[in-house]
Amino acid sequence: MESFFDTNLFNWVVLPLLIFIARILDVSIGTIRIIFVSRGMKLWAAVLGFFEVLIWISVIGQVLLNLTNPLTYIAYAAGFATGNYVGILIEQKISIGKVILRLITANDITSLITFLKSKKLRYTVLDGKGTMGAVNVLLTIIERKKLPILINSVNNFNPTAFYSIEDVRQVKEGDFPNTFQKVNSSRPFSRIRLSSIMKRK
Repeated sequence: MESFFDTNLFNWVVLPLLIFIARILDVSIGTIRIIFVSRGMKLWAAVLGFFEVLIWISVIGQVLLNLTNPLTYIAYAAGFATGNYVGILIEQKISIGKVILRLITANDITSLITFLKSKKLRYTVLDGKGTMGAVNVLLTIIERKKLPILINSVNNFNPTAFYSIEDVRQVKEGDFPNTFQKVNSSRPFSRIRLSSIMKRK
């Protein structure tokens, strides 16, 4: 009696489908693992790396055992492409880590600062000079999952404002007073430091 694993149904339908699904799984894990590595999450990266390689070895073994079946190649490649897409979607859903937002605008940012205070978000405001004149530069570090709320507030505040977002690998929170003063970047650092020392004395 012919075994199910030797039938055309298994070789041309079931096997390619299994390779496709397994490839999606291992590439998705690999994508998330790379993100964990960039965030400095060593333990999780190691655990995911173990399962990623375990699945990959199983998949590539089946491909090598069926070199005469072109559908296994197609399923392998399609699973790889789909796995990258799925991995990025998963990372966006779980929103791991923190990001820094840099906002540059010539408009008054009082309303935006009020919003940041209401959300208990720390920020730094600097004076800047752009091609069109004086600008305000605002920096804040937030958890990635809170980023959509902040972006929505920025767009409501000034839809044409320039901002950039970057991943932050590590953050060490300092101890700052509750009141913040805008720093005039045109003043030399040595003079700022000297004036602070004189006030303390």
